[in-house]
Order: sequence, then C-alpha cells, then structure tokens
Amino acid sequence: MAEEPVNVNGFRELARQTLPKMYYDFFTGGAEDQYTLKENEEAFHRITIQPKILVDTSSIDLSTMVLGYSISMPVMIAPTSRHKLANPSGEIATARAASTCNTIMVLSISSTCTLEEVAACCNAVRFFQLCVYKRRDITAKLVQRAENNGYKAIVLTGDSPRHGRREADIKNKIIIPELKNVEGLLSTKIVTDKGSNLDALANQTRDPSFTWEDIGWLKSITKLPILIKGVLTHEDALKALEVGAAGIIVSNHGGRQLDYCPPTISVLEEVAGGSCCWWKSSGFPGWRSAARNRYFQGNGSWSTSCPSRKAGSVWTSCKGRKWS
Repeated sequence: MAEEPVNVNGFRELARQTLPKMYYDFFTGGAEDQYTLKENEEAFHRITIQPKILVDTSSIDLSTMVLGYSISMPVMIAPTSRHKLANPSGEIATARAASTCNTIMVLSISSTCTLEEVAACCNAVRFFQLCVYKRRDITAKLVQRAENNGYKAIVLTGDSPRHGRREADIKNKIIIPELKNVEGLLSTKIVTDKGSNLDALANQTRDPSFTWEDIGWLKSITKLPILIKGVLTHEDALKALEVGAAGIIVSNHGGRQLDYCPPTISVLEEVAGGSCCWWKSSGFPGWRSAARNRYFQGNGSWSTSCPSRKAGSVWTSCKGRKWS
C-alpha cells in the first residue's frame, strides 16, 4: 500500500503512479522546453525567511477578504481544466473541498462538469474563468449562465490567444473529453493527425483578436466584477486599471503557455508597483512555498491548483488603486 502523503509532492507521486501517462503528462507538463515551468518552482527555492522570535502565536487568524468575501486563509483554488481525468467526480469534488475549507474556487471554462452542476453541489463562493471564443454570442451566453447561477466574478484569461505548445500532449496525441459548458453551443469534435486535439480545439475556437479595447464589451454584458489573468508587467497592470478591471492575476499560466517568460514571484513587486492589496499564487509546490509568499509580500491572497503547476499566478485587487 502506498504511503499516506504528507505534502503536495506526495500527492503528485500518487498521481504519477495512478493516472494514465497521457493524463499525468497533461496535468504536469509545460510549454516547449518547460523552462518557465521549472523556474516557477526554482524561484521559490531562492526565497528565504528571516523570522522574528518570541512573539505571541497562541491565536493565529489566517482569514482574509477577497472582493468582499471572507475566506478562511489566503489560499484559493485556481482555474484548472478537466478534473474528471483525475477523479470521476471532477470539479464537483473540487468545489466541495473549497466549501469545506471556506475558500473560493475559480471554475475553468474547460471543466468536465457544467457550471450549473458545480453551482448546485455546494455553497462554495465561485468565480468563473473565461476564454473568449470567436463566436461572441457563445461567450455572452456563458457569462450570463455564470451570473444566473451565482458565480461572483469573471476571471478573463488574457494570455492565451493561441494554445501553448505542450510537447508532451503532442507526443501523446492526447484526446480530451468534450467541453461540457459548450455542449449544444459549439462543436468540440476536432479530428487532427498532427498530435494534440487539445491544441487544435483551442486554436480553432478562441478569438485571437480580443484586446484591451474589447474589455468594454465584456463589461457591458455582465454586472459581475472582472479579473484579468495573465499579467506579467507593470504596464499591463496599468492598462487593467484603465479599463476598469476589479483585479489582476499575475500569471504565466503555470508555465504552460509562453515558455521563457519569468516566474511570477520574480515580477510581483514590479507589477504591483511596490505595494499590493491582494495577491495569489497558483500551483505552488507546497505549503512551505505558500508561507514564503506570505512573508515575501505580506498582505495578499493566494490560489492553488494542480501541485505541478509550480506557482504560476499571483493576483492583486485594483479596487482603490492609483498606480503610476
């Protein structure tokens, strides 16, 4: 019998032993040479903690607020796709875990359970992650469904006009389940002899022409606050503020999108302009990294996903910000 995991790396090893290689590679792999994927974790190893001693730790409160919602700790669940490849309950199990831990789940547009199924399964606070399709009417319907089913924010992924070249998926010729959220709206039966059908699907359906100027359209179809995910520069943080985003997610997509971009923890201070209201890191390799992030920036909030994603995202609120 396998040993009980004592940290996140233990769960990663269990996944390696249990999942089909195609699916394990999908969850753990990065883009191209996987430089950014590796650097996301190595960047944490270069951060050390200088503790203060003899302070009162008899009562510790990790709770914080995110967009007005109280959560038990500065850790959230980032948007990751296709959970049923790892567990038959899929995103429903993830949402229930978020509810049990009193934290927020960001549901991926590419989930293997519908957004309605996830909304009905528990009372977790949920955000909905969005990629904009070439057919804007389908995008609008998804946003409306999220709003009607009690999701509290839209998380717009801005760093994926095309799908990252994930070479393990190409070698494995990965075949993915159809996307539940667009059943009856968009054909996702993509046949390709060139490797990953995930690549082909994303590149045929996503709108590569979507820009900052289109954020106004997205704001016009929903009352929900919009967070912009994929920011890695102070310049783009300023643009997010200008277009009225409620927050930004400093993210390199877990090293799965554009290889050789910097690890998110290394650009956090630049992006936040020296001060930060809230921030989060997605896919950190363990709780020790979470603690280092908390010490490093202080006053923030986190998101985690698959343990292999190596700290791919951090987020900050734009509310009340006056960056320069």
